[in-house]
Amino acid sequence: NEQMAAARAKVNGEAGSRRLYTHAIFTPGSPGWLESLDAALALDPDSLKGYTVGDNTHKETSRYPWRMDDERVTYKGYERMAKAGKTIVCVHKGLFAAEAERQFPRLRPYADVRDVAKAAKDWPNLTFVIYHAGYRLGDPAQAWAAFERTGRIEWVSDLAEIPAKHGVTNVYADLGQVFAQTMIAEPRICAAIVGTLVKGLGADHVCWGTDAVWTGSPQWQIEA
Repeated sequence: NEQMAAARAKVNGEAGSRRLYTHAIFTPGSPGWLESLDAALALDPDSLKGYTVGDNTHKETSRYPWRMDDERVTYKGYERMAKAGKTIVCVHKGLFAAEAERQFPRLRPYADVRDVAKAAKDWPNLTFVIYHAGYRLGDPAQAWAAFERTGRIEWVSDLAEIPAKHGVTNVYADLGQVFAQTMIAEPRICAAIVGTLVKGLGADHVCWGTDAVWTGSPQWQIEA
């Protein structure tokens, strides 16, 4: 978190304008996490970010998965965020294909979007941005075949239905990584993802993201 804050200060200082925004990472349930959150909030982050699978980069050693709707643990963090006036909470969801489930079955319940609705309803003053739109990932051709058959996209449809089912307006979806991968492999499922999100969440609740750190300059995505 300190490195991100320093990078933001350096870039914006050299640019002479607000060009770079930063997260502060939080991991509910890990040792000293509330104290770490307080330190992160003191850095004046533009938003908070968490991975409900605990450690997405090293799933094999991830020890602290958590739920967005955990009243006993996670809600203590939300309380501190709200008190500090940091109300944008970004949460990594999805990107957990069947292969990942076979390798890390204990993390599977934390990867989908089942815990989003209650958190959003209980904390209407917070804005929840669900990264990767909760898209499960896997074979895009299979995803398209399933969509043609059922009209649904795994986890994306569940996310898009939250406002209608639970009466909330503070859930947003991000397209980072998902747009890039599906646009290359199966443009029709890419279109279906965008359409499903716009229909369910509203066009003003779908955030353009590219995850360009992995896929390079996003100009080709803009053109697509």
